[in-house]
Amino acid sequence: MSNSNDEKNITWHSGKVGYTDRCQQLDQKGIVIWFTGLSGAGKSTIAVELEKELLKLGKVSYRLDGDNMRHGLNSDLGFSAEDRNENIRRIAEVATLFKDAGLITLASFISPYRKMRDFARERAGDDNFIEVFVKADVEICAQRDPKGLYEMAKKGEINNFTGISAPYEEPIDPELVIDTTELSIEESVKEVLSYIEFKESKS
Repeated sequence: MSNSNDEKNITWHSGKVGYTDRCQQLDQKGIVIWFTGLSGAGKSTIAVELEKELLKLGKVSYRLDGDNMRHGLNSDLGFSAEDRNENIRRIAEVATLFKDAGLITLASFISPYRKMRDFARERAGDDNFIEVFVKADVEICAQRDPKGLYEMAKKGEINNFTGISAPYEEPIDPELVIDTTELSIEESVKEVLSYIEFKESKS
C-alpha cells in the first residue's frame, strides 16, 4: 500500500498533444455516454447497436460492457457495495482516458449508486458526459432475463442482486431517459444518436 510520501513523488506528465488535438484529428468530440439501468433493461443491447451505427457514420467509438470488464480489469471484484463502487471508479477512469483520446465511449453498467455516476461525470467533465437512464421495471427485466438471474436472486441463490436484494438509485436528472417498454432497440438508438448530434451542434 502506498503512503503519503509515495504519493508526493507522483506527478502528472502532460504531453504536447491534448484533447482538442485528438478531437480535431478524428473530426469528432470525445464524449462518454453512460448507460445505467437494471439488469435486463437493455443497456448493452442499445450500446451494441449504437456502436455499429456510429461506425457507419464514420465515428470512432469504443464500448465498455459490465460483464466484459469483470473478465479482466475488474476480475478481482465482487458485488458488495464497496466492490461495486470500486468497479465503477475504475471504469470511470478508463472511460475518461478514452474520452481524452477523442473517442465516443459507450459505457453500459448497472451503476446503481448516484454518487458513483456523479463521480464518472466529474471525471469525464460535465460537457463531455451524457447519462442515459435505460428504464424498465423489475418485472419486465425479469421476463427478459435469459440466464434466470432474477429468479435465482428471488430464491436467495444470488446475493446483492440489484433490484431484488440490493438497491438501485434512479437518476434524478439524466440527459436522456430511454423507456425500453415503449421504444424498440432501433428507436432507442435513434434517440441517442439525435442527442449526440444535438450535443455536437452546441459545442
